[in-house]
Amino acid sequence: MTVITATEPTTTTTPATATATAAGARLPMPLPLLHSTVIDWYEASKRDLPWRTPEATPWAVMVSEFMLQQTPVKRVLPAWQAWMTRWPTPADLAAEPAGEAVRMWGRLGYPRRALRLHAAAVAITEEHGGEVPDDHATLLSLPGVGEYTAAAVASFAFRQRHVVLDTNVRRVFARAVTGVEYPAQATTAAERRTATALLPDDPATAATWAVGVMELGALVCTARGPQCGDCPLFSGCAWQRAGRPAYEGPARRGQTYEGTDRQVRGKLLAVLREAHGSVPQARLDAVWPDAVQRARALDGLVADGLVEPVEQGVYRLPQ
Repeated sequence: MTVITATEPTTTTTPATATATAAGARLPMPLPLLHSTVIDWYEASKRDLPWRTPEATPWAVMVSEFMLQQTPVKRVLPAWQAWMTRWPTPADLAAEPAGEAVRMWGRLGYPRRALRLHAAAVAITEEHGGEVPDDHATLLSLPGVGEYTAAAVASFAFRQRHVVLDTNVRRVFARAVTGVEYPAQATTAAERRTATALLPDDPATAATWAVGVMELGALVCTARGPQCGDCPLFSGCAWQRAGRPAYEGPARRGQTYEGTDRQVRGKLLAVLREAHGSVPQARLDAVWPDAVQRARALDGLVADGLVEPVEQGVYRLPQ
């Protein structure tokens, strides 16, 4: 298996290969073969997801990207389908109060995403004629759209060439290219350089490469129990070649939920979602015994715009 480093000569002279070599990336194989290997694996192994179909609109892709942040596909699928049935366009969502977005978000978690998606829908409707913009910079200007989401929508909805770095992609690159088990906890400049160096030059190919690497990380190169024997990059993976060294970085702590303010916030929101109207303080008090923690969680929901005080001791979802 050929391995390219910054000091090794190569007869491949495509711009992408030259960039990768200049970046010092240690690749499991020459770039054209790397691209085709991952893309061929993706075409044969990808999950059948509705936001990946040719019929999926840019809005459908954007909704999926908001929902998939920190939430697994199996939980997102029914929520996405219900959302798209009710609000198939940004204008449909923008016409309703933000509280309805919070209600429909259900138990996906991190409900501020619902408010941000509603705000993005309003901006798309009022400033872009109801159409999700195809320009990366314009996408970045939308409420709630950060670097990852803008790149993902531009790439997956409009088949453009952008670096799409989520947790799955970063883990694949960390193992296959860098030779470490896990990436740093926050995205580094070195990771961005590597991802840019590996990106195919052709926009359509780059878009498929981006989702292919993401799928590889989600299905095979997983955080726990990676299925290395099923990986198309197995024989050239830098982590495998190094003997699969154990992670030596800062402790990777799993997120706790039981007993946290997040759990209390979820219980309070559940009451408000089910009420379809104003809720007295007494009904909220019944969901959690610790009055101090309950009050802190409710104050946080109000501060985040997820709950509105109607009058003293009465609350509702935002209107």
